[in-house]
Amino acid sequence: MSKVFIPLSVPSLNGNEAKYVKECIDTEWISSAGEYVTLFEKKIADYTGAQFAIACVNGTSALQISLKLAGVKSEDEVIVPSLTFIAPVNAIAYNNATPVFMDSDEYYNIDISKTIEFLNCKTEIINGFTYNKLTKNRISAILPVHIWGNAVDLDDLISVCKDKNIAVIEDASESLGTIYSSGVYSGMHTGTIGTLGCVSFNGNKIITTGGGGMILTNDKKLAQKAKYLTTQAKDDPVRYTHNEIGYNFRLTNIQAAIGVAQIEQLDGFLKKKKQIYQEYCDGVNEIQGLNIASIPKYADNNHWLNLIIIDSKAYSMNRDNLMSQLESVGIQTRPVWSLNHMQKPYIDCQNYKIEKSFELVKNSLCLPSSISLTEDDTSRIISALNE
Repeated sequence: MSKVFIPLSVPSLNGNEAKYVKECIDTEWISSAGEYVTLFEKKIADYTGAQFAIACVNGTSALQISLKLAGVKSEDEVIVPSLTFIAPVNAIAYNNATPVFMDSDEYYNIDISKTIEFLNCKTEIINGFTYNKLTKNRISAILPVHIWGNAVDLDDLISVCKDKNIAVIEDASESLGTIYSSGVYSGMHTGTIGTLGCVSFNGNKIITTGGGGMILTNDKKLAQKAKYLTTQAKDDPVRYTHNEIGYNFRLTNIQAAIGVAQIEQLDGFLKKKKQIYQEYCDGVNEIQGLNIASIPKYADNNHWLNLIIIDSKAYSMNRDNLMSQLESVGIQTRPVWSLNHMQKPYIDCQNYKIEKSFELVKNSLCLPSSISLTEDDTSRIISALNE
């Protein structure tokens, strides 16, 4: 008899989700207007400490609008890590800008040292703006991504970007609940430090609305413009007057209702995620050739997704063989994303000293990390890794 399938990362919907969705249906407030949208925005703002939160249809749309709000123009360049899900890279392209790709550090995040080196050595300031010496294009923003929930070390980067008039847009899609515990931004949530930050509520994230996103900012004018642009830029909603091109990026009341129920459970989710991480550390790090990927010590991590690092010389298999073996016994895993500077749409874009990212892609494997994972599940996974 085959064992129960263990998925990679699925939602936990055991709170008030059905109750709140039923209320939407009973009152017929199911579309983009309704009290749950406003309530969800308030709860996210209160939780993260951001002054404003603007709901969007997904995390990618939140990134697209945030880049536009930050002043990214056609033919500008935006610095982004190559090792990330493709969404932030596409969001740059949606604004008719071009990505410049950076390497990753040991935590899978953008390599801050190389990024600052690039800014100091490969750019110049002309009339108060930073320009790429090679392409002659303006670099208007940088998009650090808090990969797997690991906080990017922003202390030095924020300072350099202020001097160079470069906006910092945080992609906190995977890091809701991660809080800096030391440094300049100690006590602050990821997504609340840059000019704008973006969160995703996709089905695999730590809380979900099925699909959804949120823009975070402490700037009232940017918040107002974000709401305006994401709701079709209505200057007169009764007479349908529009003075700008807007976007139908609204979150529905039903989705927001699910989000409200989810954030009510977030503290418990974070506690369970930390428990799963510790169980993996205790078991996997005893296996020769395997280690749980390290996390930054300067932040309290949300542990959204756990990874193993495989030393194929010390372990009996490489990444792909291990993934196949785990699949054969009903355990779902995933490799790290392919590097974006090698993807066909972006292969001609500039990249800078990308080295560590190749190693991380080759030797990393994502492990099941769902809230519903039991101790028996983690024991079964660890045993399968040790066979």
